[in-house]
Amino acid sequence: MPISSIILSGGRATRMGGVNKGLLLLQQKLLVAHVIERLKPQVNEIFINANREITSYETFGYPVLQDENKEFIGPLAGFSLGLQHAKHEYVLTVPCDSPLLPLDLAKRLLNGMTEALADIAVASSDENVHPVSCLMKKSVLPSLTDYLVSGERKVSTWQESQKYVEVDFSDCSEAFTNLNTFEDLRALELKL
Repeated sequence: MPISSIILSGGRATRMGGVNKGLLLLQQKLLVAHVIERLKPQVNEIFINANREITSYETFGYPVLQDENKEFIGPLAGFSLGLQHAKHEYVLTVPCDSPLLPLDLAKRLLNGMTEALADIAVASSDENVHPVSCLMKKSVLPSLTDYLVSGERKVSTWQESQKYVEVDFSDCSEAFTNLNTFEDLRALELKL
């Protein structure tokens, strides 16, 4: 089943002083490069959602999509872009700051979605939900557009309003390590 994907790198990174997280180094490689490396074998199309340092992201050779709303409305802006631009019926969203994503993320989410007859499948592990690691059908775009127009921004609230399933990745929960602070980044660097 062909899958499009979008790497979400359009946030403000306020907990990191506003740095562009996707362009931080981990083991001499940019975080976004780690994510691309893990995504590439799993999907048929990759987009990057970024709102700053666009030319740095363009060097990876994938289309870079900027939020339509200039007020940094959060991950759902990137979801919307992915759904609008995807060539394929399924769209996988992932954050730029999770460099250890599972190599079978797309496959397991698709299997979970199919089994549950859902329109959205979200990764979870150890009773934690990872709402920005999700697979959606393009058919959810009108619902998302309405949700955003209404002024709402909470990812999980919108997801749960759809035909939604959580897919358990507790066997590899470290794969969803999110690097939200410089301490997180240093700790992962030491661990690897």
